[in-house]
Amino acid sequence: MLGRLLKQVIVRRNAAAKLGRIQINEGEVAQLAPKDADQNVLDEVKEIIHLPAFDDVVVKNQEDPDSLELDPIVLDQLESLVSMTGSLYRENPVSISLKGIFTYSEILGVLHIGLLFCFQFHNFEHASHVTMSVVKLLSRITTADTISELKDPETHSALHDFTYGITSDPLTQFACVFAALIHDVDHTGVPNATLVKEHSALAKVYKNQSVAEQNSVDLAWELFMDSEFAELRSCICKTSDELNRFRELVVNSVMATDIVDKELKALRNGRWDKAFSEQATKDSDEDAVNRKATIVIEHLIQASDVAHTMQHW
Repeated sequence: MLGRLLKQVIVRRNAAAKLGRIQINEGEVAQLAPKDADQNVLDEVKEIIHLPAFDDVVVKNQEDPDSLELDPIVLDQLESLVSMTGSLYRENPVSISLKGIFTYSEILGVLHIGLLFCFQFHNFEHASHVTMSVVKLLSRITTADTISELKDPETHSALHDFTYGITSDPLTQFACVFAALIHDVDHTGVPNATLVKEHSALAKVYKNQSVAEQNSVDLAWELFMDSEFAELRSCICKTSDELNRFRELVVNSVMATDIVDKELKALRNGRWDKAFSEQATKDSDEDAVNRKATIVIEHLIQASDVAHTMQHW
C-alpha cells in the first residue's frame, strides 16, 4: 500500500519539477522548521493544512506510477520501517470478567470448546486494521475508474474539487496511511485518563493531554528520521516544504484519534462549524477548501480507528 502511494508521490513530483513548478536541489537534505524547546506535539496541530493547488498540466505530463520501479534500497528501507514500527507496539491483552454474565456451567461449556475471553487492542493488529480502512476509504474517493480517466485532467480536476484537494496530492494520501500505521505506537493499553490519574512519567512529559497520541508521534517520528531511512525519506519528502507538510498531516491525523479529550473535541467541532455550517467563517477560497480538507482527513482516520467493528474478517 505504501509502496504504491510512494510511486505516485515520485511521479507527481518528477512531473512538477520537469515543468518548473517546484525546484529540487540534488543533495539538499529536507529540514523541519524550527520549533520552541518547550513545544510538544499537541502544540503543532494546525487549524488549516495547506495542500497543493490543482495543476492540470502536471497531471497530464506525469508518467504512469505503475511503470516506475522503486529503488531496491528504498523498498528495503520501507519494509524495514514498517517492520520496526510494528515492533514498537505492545500486545496489550485485555481480559474480560465473566462473573455476572454467564452461569458457572455456561463458562465451563465455553472453555470446553476453546473460546478464550481475552482480546488485544491498541496493538499492531489494530493498527493494521486501521491502515487498511484508511486505504479503503481513500480509494473510494480518490481513484479514477480506468487508466484513460487517470490520464484525463478533467477527471482529476473533478476529483480535486470533490475531495477538497486530497486526491491531487499523493503525499497527503501517503501521510494518512502512515499516520494510521503509527497512531497507537507504544500504547500501554489504558486510557489517557488513567495515565494522568496515576501520575505516569508520560503524562508529566505531555502535560496531561493526549498522552498516548503524542508519545506515538514522537517515537514513530524519531524512527522515521533515523539515518537508516535516509534514502526512503528523500523519496517521500524531497524538499523541506514537503517534509513540513508531511509532518503537519501526520500530527493532525494522529492527534485526531484522541476523541475523548473534551477540549480537543470542542476545538474540532468549532473547526467543523467554521467550515461547513451556514454561519461558516468567511475564509478566502483557498483557506475554505484547505480547512475542509483538514477536517476530512481527521474524520477519515477517526472513522478508520473504529472500523474494525465493520470489517467482515
